[in-house]
Order: sequence, then C-alpha cells, then structure tokens
Amino acid sequence: MNKTPPVDLQTLLKQPTPDANGCFGPYGGQAVPPHLKAIMDDIAQAYLAIRQTTAYQDELMALYSHYVGRPSPIYHAKRLSAHCGGQAEIYLKREDLNHTGAHKINHALGEALLAKHMGKTKVIAETGAGQHGVAMATACALVGLPCEIHMGAVDIQKEHPNVTKMKILGATLISVETGTRTLKDAVDSAFEEYLKDPQNFFYAIGSVVGPHPFPMMVRDFQSIIGREAREQFLALKGALPDCVVACVGGGSNAMGMFSGFLTDLAVRLVGVEPSGRGLGLGEHAATLTYGKPGTMHGFHSYMLQDEAGEPQPVYSIASGLDYPSVGPEHSYLKDLGRAEYHAQDDAACLDAFMSLSRLEGIIPALESAHAIAWVMQAARDATPGTRFLVNLSGRGDKDADFVAERLGL
Repeated sequence: MNKTPPVDLQTLLKQPTPDANGCFGPYGGQAVPPHLKAIMDDIAQAYLAIRQTTAYQDELMALYSHYVGRPSPIYHAKRLSAHCGGQAEIYLKREDLNHTGAHKINHALGEALLAKHMGKTKVIAETGAGQHGVAMATACALVGLPCEIHMGAVDIQKEHPNVTKMKILGATLISVETGTRTLKDAVDSAFEEYLKDPQNFFYAIGSVVGPHPFPMMVRDFQSIIGREAREQFLALKGALPDCVVACVGGGSNAMGMFSGFLTDLAVRLVGVEPSGRGLGLGEHAATLTYGKPGTMHGFHSYMLQDEAGEPQPVYSIASGLDYPSVGPEHSYLKDLGRAEYHAQDDAACLDAFMSLSRLEGIIPALESAHAIAWVMQAARDATPGTRFLVNLSGRGDKDADFVAERLGL
C-alpha cells in the first residue's frame, strides 16, 4: 500500500491539489494514450482559464441560486436523533432539495457550460442511478447541446423514473448490455463513444474519477456543498460539527462536502461505502475498505481487482455506488488518515431508508441511505452532545418503487 510520509497534516492539506500532473499524492494522473492526453490537457487548460473569469463564475452562481435553488438548507433531524438514543444530534445537508433531486446538478451545470464554451457538438455521459444522467440532460437542455446518456440495462429497469425524465428532457439513452450491465459497463460504453470524436464530443464524467482534470474539476463544482455547510453550521450552532458523513461510490458528493472541512482537523470525516450482500466476489463495492491501488478508466486509485489487476465485478443495492474504483483524492485522504471509510450492507441501508422516511418525512436516495445507516449506528454509541452532519446527497423518488417491491409494501 502506498503511504504518504508523515508531515504536518494541516500544512499539507492547505497545499493545492492536484499537482501539475493531476496527482493527489500517488493517485490520479492521466493513464491514457498520448493523443487522448492532449485532449485531456485541452480540457484542463480551458477549465483553468474559464473558471477565473467573472462572467463564467457569475453565470454559474446565478444558475445555482435561481435555477438549482441554492443554498440547500441544513435540517436538524430531531426525531431520527431521538430514535438513535437522543445522545447525539443528527443534521442533514439537504442536497435532495436541489433541482433534479441530487447534488449532481452542481457539476452538470459547470460541465455543460464548459462544453459550450469549448464549442463541443455533443455531450456524452454515463449514469448509474440516473441522477447524473438526469442532471446532464437538464443542463444540456438549458444550454442547447445534444446529450447522450449511457446506462446499464440492469439500472434502466431498476431506475425507471429517471429513465423517463432523461427521455422527456431530450437526451438519447443508450442501453448497455455488456458485462454486468451496470455502472462500470456504462462508463466503458460512454468512453468508447467519446473516443470516436474527442475533438468535438465532451465526456461529462459524473464523479471525481477519470483522468485529470475531471477529479479536480468535479470536486471544484461540488465544493459549494462544503462551503455552504461550514458557513451554515457555524451560523446555526456557533461551532463546527464533530463529524461530517457522506456516502462514497465514485465520491463526488463526499468530496464536495469534505472540501469545506479538510483543514478543520477536529472535524471527523467519514465516507460510507456499500458492503452489499457480503464480502464475496461481486457481492459488494466497498473499494476503500477492501481494495488496493490499481489503475482503470485513465486514473490510479484504490480499486477492487483480481490478481491480474483487472476490475472485479461489484454490486450495491444503490446503483450509484456500484463502481470498482473511487476518486483519487479519497484514496489520498485515506492514506493521510484525514478521512476514514466504513461500509454498510443492504439491510442497514434499507432500514435507514425507511427510518428517515417514517421519522422525518424525508425519503432518501438509496445511496444517501448508506450514510444515514452509519450515522444511526454511530449516534447510539456517541458521546452526549456529539453533532453529526450528513450530506443527504439525493432524494429517493427513483428508488421508491424498487424499495416497496423489495420490502413487500
């Protein structure tokens, strides 16, 4: 396992990341052919140039405010807190209240605006649970660009409400029938389409994964979550939370949330992965918990892999979490010891889904329910007065029928 040498952690975390090579410590980079590296470098240069302009920032912030509905509120889940023993206080950052129902719209708008600025003729994206697909279809409708979404056939059947939304919004939906027909295969399919004309197509990656500059770029767009949350919590409680929690698949919502608290070393950062149905091959997607460093999809990070270094099949009840790798910055934070990563299984996820729904009237996405599940357990054992802040990354409209059928409701 790669380990970063011990240094002053606060000083290290204040240094800009990634470095000039797109690396977060030993992770990230651009593991792509030379011709594609040139395309990635063009995207990086365009992004670094445009993000400094007042016009771009003003347009994006105006959309966040008047289109997305930001800032998303922080809510004290009093009944859930009481249900978990009442010693701890559980707060939710309500990204589920954003337009399109999740945090994904934050980076979708930024990427769509960048694609239009670069003169691209089509936006290509992958999606698992469909939230990134809906967000990209929405953003592309807004800026007037054609949008093509690749989605695994298993997820299309499971996440039918989001499939309908993408079609209504005008996106072309590509059903991926290869492999496990889930998120990893959708990424493969979308990337193959992108390689047909990378000069004119824009691949809008849906998380903090992929070759540089995407882990940096998506994190930057999602960092509005952490900036808002830190300011809001201080205003609400006069202090920072003791523990900040988010689910982790690729890791965009968690990285956005964590970014606001990285140098606040007294704040515990916890990412929650899916341990699915067990620890057998293809039964979980807990990459940081059980994986090791490897390379796929153009970047180096923790990865669930076989002896030959090929990605293993993965599974999660939450379609947005079943990916065999993870954002490289998460791997870096794990090795530094700044963030910790735990796993919750399907049963705990479903219990959290129903508990939040029936105690607070908030139906969470199955992805977010993994984070709720961990907090429910941690709150019961917490020191009295401990304050947990959970990023409720998405709402569960897309999952309601699936959960009802699964539980026989």
